[in-house]
Amino acid sequence: MPKKEVTIYTDGACSGNPGPGGWAAILRYGDTEKEISGGENPTTNNRMELIAVISALEALKEPCRVTIYSDSKYVCDAVTKDWARSWMSKGWTRADKTPAKNPDLWERLLNLLDMHEATFKWVKGHAENRYNNRCDELAVAESRKFTP
Repeated sequence: MPKKEVTIYTDGACSGNPGPGGWAAILRYGDTEKEISGGENPTTNNRMELIAVISALEALKEPCRVTIYSDSKYVCDAVTKDWARSWMSKGWTRADKTPAKNPDLWERLLNLLDMHEATFKWVKGHAENRYNNRCDELAVAESRKFTP
């Protein structure tokens, strides 16, 4: 039986870096759409971008074929160019011998990617993609929950 095809849009936001942050994802399967979001304080923008993708994949109840749209070059490049797997194979050390950032989240993401057939597509942030814009709205709203 073929895997379900799911489209995921994600975004992370952070007010200050580090600072209060939020993440959001929209999952689309057929005619069904689901929005999920959350936040942390303190955090970084890159952590929020990663948590958005992780949370979306964790929301899937079975292995799927997934297309993930993100405006994060950090996330897209680290996956599509195999940087994250290389960091992991070198004990979370980057090519320049410095420690890779966010190894806890990269490990979670790589494990999820082993379960799903995932394709990452970079989209320009704050542009014409309505799903990316909606994720941005949700992520910013989550980050604002931490400010008085």
